[in-house]
Amino acid sequence: MTSLTGTGVLLRFSLRRDRVLIPAWVAVNALMVLSMPNTLKGLYGTESERADLLHQVATNASFRALIGPVFDDSLGALTAWRVGVYAGALAAVTSLLVVVRHTRDEEESGRQELIASGAVGRRASLTAALLAAGVANAVLALLVVAGLAGQGAAGALAFGLGLAGVGMLFATTAAIVAQLTESARLARGLAAAVLGAAFVLRAAGDSASDDGSSALTWLSPLGWLENLRPFADERWWVLLLFASAVGVQALVAYELAGRRDVGMSFLPTRPGPAAGRLGTAGALAWRLQRGAVLGWSVGFFLAGVVYGGLTDGVADLVGDNENAREIFERMGGQSGLTDAFLASMTGMLGLIAALYVVASVLRLHGEETSARAEPLLAAPVGRLRWAAGHLTVAFAGSALIMLLAGLGFAVGYGREVGPILGACLVQLPAIWVIGGLTVLLYGLAPRLAPAAWGVAVAVLLIGWVGPALDAPRFVLDLSPFGHLPKLPGGGMEWRPVLVLPALAVALAGAGLAGLRRRDLTT
Repeated sequence: MTSLTGTGVLLRFSLRRDRVLIPAWVAVNALMVLSMPNTLKGLYGTESERADLLHQVATNASFRALIGPVFDDSLGALTAWRVGVYAGALAAVTSLLVVVRHTRDEEESGRQELIASGAVGRRASLTAALLAAGVANAVLALLVVAGLAGQGAAGALAFGLGLAGVGMLFATTAAIVAQLTESARLARGLAAAVLGAAFVLRAAGDSASDDGSSALTWLSPLGWLENLRPFADERWWVLLLFASAVGVQALVAYELAGRRDVGMSFLPTRPGPAAGRLGTAGALAWRLQRGAVLGWSVGFFLAGVVYGGLTDGVADLVGDNENAREIFERMGGQSGLTDAFLASMTGMLGLIAALYVVASVLRLHGEETSARAEPLLAAPVGRLRWAAGHLTVAFAGSALIMLLAGLGFAVGYGREVGPILGACLVQLPAIWVIGGLTVLLYGLAPRLAPAAWGVAVAVLLIGWVGPALDAPRFVLDLSPFGHLPKLPGGGMEWRPVLVLPALAVALAGAGLAGLRRRDLTT
């Protein structure tokens, strides 16, 4: 038996388990990319408008830090500029989630030990996880190449391969991290921190240079993607950087995997206190989720500072372009351009916060399926009390991160603190509806609980891409965010702000009733 025996069977099993997650994330990423050429054609239809855009980006360091430099005025090049960084980051997130799920998650739950007792090679599980991520990135690359081929076959190929390269690079990063830590949660956090550092390095480099030549940009894989320059005299040799990095990191991951026992790691988890702050179910929930809350809080505050700092320059970037102004107004309401920009950005952060509340609520599902909840509930701790601790962290945590986002906007923008805080906090009713729906799925049908990710991604897609495509009103209304008042600038509407929290309470209550009556899953 070789170290790769059983890889094919495990790969099929991994793809079966991810038959919802992978298609959902890949579809969102592909739609975001492929919808952009028509949107940009409507925004910058003439050569003079595109030339003015290039000039504004070249002279605006803040927007280069947020999106990156633009290298050509063709629709293909503008598409790669507008969504390249974010599509690459989304491919990275998909890849690291897939790899950690099929490596460290399996070991932490004890399933890997059972699998390893059969005719399965030592490195088969790691190989299957990387191949599953490879399938996701290959499908994404094929969709991008096919969809953008009309803008230029060479540029479409370069862009598709670049996105796949970013995804596989972070897949192998996650494979290394999964060998270093005993906790899947910590592995995801560390891999996400590497991605965050890559974004910060690229942003710092691009703010200092308008052609992607900064050393800081070249230190980031996201910087490699933009320096591949799809649709703008492609630099094919940059793909060798991706191939080399993926190869080296894969070798490191394989070497580490061969040097440790199943379930062990090179960085053992520090044992925590058994009493004191962990004397209640709520304290335990906070202990388990405090790292995630801290990470999201810092990220939202910094995002608020960045977006707030961009507010004064948005008028210069949009200029007299009525189409761009209309998109901001569809996202942020019929108000002045500055208020519409603030409303659209706070709304986008609200959409992203919905991902936080889903992840936090589903921590209940993870504790249950890993069998950690069962011994806790065997003690004098009721199910509702146990669940209440995690739900408090989820719903109160979403309020905290939106509050910090508002404070970040206030710091970056420097004025209108009250209206901006209100614009951020008014997103909470819609966020809580997504959280309530997640509780409902978990309580009544725990096997369907991960489908909450699909709901959150669909809502994100409606809110992000819908206004740019001028989607019909009934489509936008499918999202709870579509019913919220557009603040600042728009009039306050109390009906949705009161109805949506009541709906969230009803959904969560039904889910808790189901949790109380059903058997625990294993």
